[in-house]
Amino acid sequence: MSSASKALDLLSLFSTARPEIGLSQMCKLAKRDKATTYRHLQVLEAAGFVEQNANTKHYRLGPTLLQLGRMREATVPRETGAREATRMLADKTGETAHVSVLSGANLFALLSFESLKHSTRAIIDITTFPLHATASGYCALAFGPDGLFDAACETLNSYTDKTPSTPQALQAIVEDTRHSGFARSDGRFESEIHSLSAPVFDQTGGFCGAVSVASVASRFTPALETLIKSELITASRDISRNWGGVVPAAVEHAWATSMAQQQELETTS
Repeated sequence: MSSASKALDLLSLFSTARPEIGLSQMCKLAKRDKATTYRHLQVLEAAGFVEQNANTKHYRLGPTLLQLGRMREATVPRETGAREATRMLADKTGETAHVSVLSGANLFALLSFESLKHSTRAIIDITTFPLHATASGYCALAFGPDGLFDAACETLNSYTDKTPSTPQALQAIVEDTRHSGFARSDGRFESEIHSLSAPVFDQTGGFCGAVSVASVASRFTPALETLIKSELITASRDISRNWGGVVPAAVEHAWATSMAQQQELETTS
């Protein structure tokens, strides 16, 4: 990983739950020494990607990101094209729906909607989805460009006891995702959250992101799984169309097979 990549990688440590980070905490989170971390922060601060709170001296995201975000949405209006489909997905499933977009080797949160049906619900409070631990990440590895798998295997951090810790374990999940057309994270990132994802495609014809539903594990049932998968198919088609793309025939076939098997399982159970 280049020095520039290492510096930019620090941006993924910020979230709504952690909007400001001190230097010492940043070193622990990034697993780097103080001198290296400070040098990278100086580079980011000079470019406006981070700034220091004058009172706490902690770092927070800077104004350049806001400017770039506005420019991105003005030239490539991804959020606008996904908003209605994601809102409907949350309404129909009664769970939290969200969309992520792929940029390089990183999968970034784009938007999310929480259903008001339940008082206890999944909260999307991260900006970057780990490729090896989330349903969105598995979609990227299964349907995204070559090279992502190697990037994911560089850092197989354990979030729960179910997080895959070897390339072999991760590969098995990716193959299952590719076969079914759906990705699943049953407590691999957060122990109490069960997530399902479907890939999204844009005008290039390639994978560009994922649409997902995150549910509290205690209320995840076979019936809810069938409902979520059905609505994910609709949302993926709608968002792909709005982004100028179309779902590939191979993925449509995988969905049809997976849904037929799910219905057969429910009938015999």
